[in-house]
Amino acid sequence: AAPGPRSYTTLRDEAVKLFNSLQQLESERDPVPLMQGVLQTCLDLPPLVDEIYCQLVKQTTEPPAPGGQGDLHYWQLLTCMSCTFLPSPPVLRFLRFHLDRRSRFPGSEMAKYACFIREALRKTKGRECVPSLEEILVLMRRQEMICTVHCPGAPACSVAISSHTTAEEVARELVSRLGLSQSPNLFALYEQSRRREQPVRSAALLADVLTRFE
Repeated sequence: AAPGPRSYTTLRDEAVKLFNSLQQLESERDPVPLMQGVLQTCLDLPPLVDEIYCQLVKQTTEPPAPGGQGDLHYWQLLTCMSCTFLPSPPVLRFLRFHLDRRSRFPGSEMAKYACFIREALRKTKGRECVPSLEEILVLMRRQEMICTVHCPGAPACSVAISSHTTAEEVARELVSRLGLSQSPNLFALYEQSRRREQPVRSAALLADVLTRFE
């Protein structure tokens, strides 16, 4: 299930806990839950976003085993952070400088993550929810998610989405696929649960909707 409400102590104490989580991440065999926990804390306590970005830049600068499991876990968390939060302008400049340095080694996994993160930072505007476990897994591989949309009177459609894809963009693609571009009707996406059905805001990120369903 998606992370539920948490109780927190002081920002200083939570920063120490996050630092310990990052240390644990290096040797974690299944890093996804730990990554989601770090992201959730940052969502609940925005002042810690810059702290985690700075820690991740530090951990991915001259690591003891470049390209090793621990190094890649840090890059993968940095990828998830870049698709969820924007750092403050000074930290963003620092981060972009760090990414530019990694990009000087084309073909390496670190360079590929650096390019992906740089592109994500151009699109990220902030999230309502942290990435789902599925989204974290695809971000770790720098891939897109597949979203299934059920259309009245038509087969279900599978749509590839990123962390930045809005409901309006998916609706436009489906309208085009179904040959309804000339229709005078308006189209929207709806999310349905056992208790209710409601339209999805055009500007809503589909990744947030999927996290709520998780």
